[in-house]
Amino acid sequence: MVKACLAFVNVQRNEDEMIGTALRRIRLIFDYSASEMSSMLGISRSYLSEIENNTKQPTMRILERYADVTGIKLSSIMLLAEQYDGGSNEAKARLLTSKVLNSVIENMAVNLR
Repeated sequence: MVKACLAFVNVQRNEDEMIGTALRRIRLIFDYSASEMSSMLGISRSYLSEIENNTKQPTMRILERYADVTGIKLSSIMLLAEQYDGGSNEAKARLLTSKVLNSVIENMAVNLR
């Protein structure tokens, strides 16, 4: 039983770490400073830093705001966070960049119609 609980905690911790890392990468791809992004999200810069450094987990409301600011669907952000786990950092960055840019292009095409 103790091993099962420890396994759950480790899985949850890894998932929490992935979302903060994914959010930071997305912010950097969009070339927003931490101050700009925190202002657009309506949170303090220090709180954004804690989220991106995986010391705090974002609320659903913050994730929704992040999706609104970037134009990326929340489900896509979560998928990116899941896919960010595993592999080399370079491969992770390439995958994330590709998926984010595809999503942005799709959103732009929809908005132009």
